[in-house]
Amino acid sequence: MSLKVRIKKKFKGFLLNVNFEACCDNGEYLGLLGSSGSGKSMTLKCIAGVETPDEGYIELNGRVVFDSNKKINIKPQERNVGYLFQNYALFPHMTAEENIGIGLKLSKKEKKYKLNELIKTFKLEGLEKKYPSQLSGGQQQRVALARILAYEPDVLLLDEPFSALDTYLKEKLQNEILDFLLTYHGMVIMVTHSRDEVYKFCKNLCIIDNGKMILTGKTKDIFKQPKLLKVAKLIGCKNFSSCEILSSNSIYAIDWNLKLKLENSLTDNYDYISVREHTFKISDEDEFKMGENIIECKIIKVIEEVFEYIIVFENINNKKNKVPIWYKTKKDEWDKRKDKDRLFLRIPEEAILLIKNSN
Repeated sequence: MSLKVRIKKKFKGFLLNVNFEACCDNGEYLGLLGSSGSGKSMTLKCIAGVETPDEGYIELNGRVVFDSNKKINIKPQERNVGYLFQNYALFPHMTAEENIGIGLKLSKKEKKYKLNELIKTFKLEGLEKKYPSQLSGGQQQRVALARILAYEPDVLLLDEPFSALDTYLKEKLQNEILDFLLTYHGMVIMVTHSRDEVYKFCKNLCIIDNGKMILTGKTKDIFKQPKLLKVAKLIGCKNFSSCEILSSNSIYAIDWNLKLKLENSLTDNYDYISVREHTFKISDEDEFKMGENIIECKIIKVIEEVFEYIIVFENINNKKNKVPIWYKTKKDEWDKRKDKDRLFLRIPEEAILLIKNSN
């Protein structure tokens, strides 16, 4: 399964200018991750043919569906693309069964068999005669997905599929959709602004920012080393410091007033370093006096979450920049500490993310 996209589309105050390619085997879904208004959904609509680019080229599985130079613009209904809209776009005057089967050009017997299979697959038994207004958000989503897969599309486009659902229902449906998609053997492209969703669903990832693709690759690789400041922020990193390269094996975190030693030699210049909240390691005063890469923390506040605490602190030796740093720890580990006023945290080398401001 392959996709090639090179398109431009101008709007008032905004230019969509994306250029990327993706090859996905069965089960290797592609995620488009970006903040609201970055151009994710518009990219999806151009692939589907719902929107027409001003110029460019789109190829799906070796078939050109749009080429501005050759005046090719295949109609949406002829692209064999299934599009799951954010609001599901069900027909309100039709039952669940009618919504799923609308447009199926089969004999009466074949259509009935097809509908029964889809209703069973998507666990809609007993809901066949209900209208969309009588269905929950999750049930509506399953009806919409069943309607799309009834046509056996080559590509399935999911546009923020869980954005309208509450937290409990969202987690339940995510697991259900993953199971449902095991029966689908085409390409899946998901648009989302949720790092958790894209990590759970997508093995391949494209990061879009302000209308441009700024990074593509394997999802786990990008999360492990985001490379760019905008990407690091988008995937949830909280702690950043501008930095100065001191030598091939040392770097200075300016905003934290902290010199960090590295065993692996630096091979490039970097603008920032980042350390995720959960990657600090507890140390002690003796190690602090003898060791390296250890911060003596001045605790500013403790924020309680459901299962963890966020310890907000500063480097006690940082007299100039009062930049807060976040450390996440499990409640039981923090609660059993005898001295909660003194904290020493070590930064393992593997926890240091080296970040550039731009490509």
